[in-house]
Amino acid sequence: QVQLVESGGGLVQPGGSLRLSCAASRSILTMNLMGWYRQAPGKERELVARITSAFVKDYANFVKGRFAISRDNAKNTMYLEMNSLKSEDTAVYYCNAAAPEGDYWGQGTQVTVSS
Repeated sequence: QVQLVESGGGLVQPGGSLRLSCAASRSILTMNLMGWYRQAPGKERELVARITSAFVKDYANFVKGRFAISRDNAKNTMYLEMNSLKSEDTAVYYCNAAAPEGDYWGQGTQVTVSS
């Protein structure tokens, strides 16, 4: 079992930046794939970005050039740096980890982009 805890969400103006963190309760070395997803009101959950254990990164088209995913295995933490935020980025952001025993999800952190 592993617990994932997201933090760093909040209210930001359009064009602003936020950095989300996803802290795991144990080592993430065995988590071959970790990712960030988001869900806006009335919409399905969608992939934002993901990163493999070999640090290969993949982004949804709507965040390319604006968001950056990273992981620090020594700190058991994954990050999402979000820049040039738009109102349409408003959503609950969830982290996901694919461990050998199964998938895990965090509880989510709210990101609201509004003036």
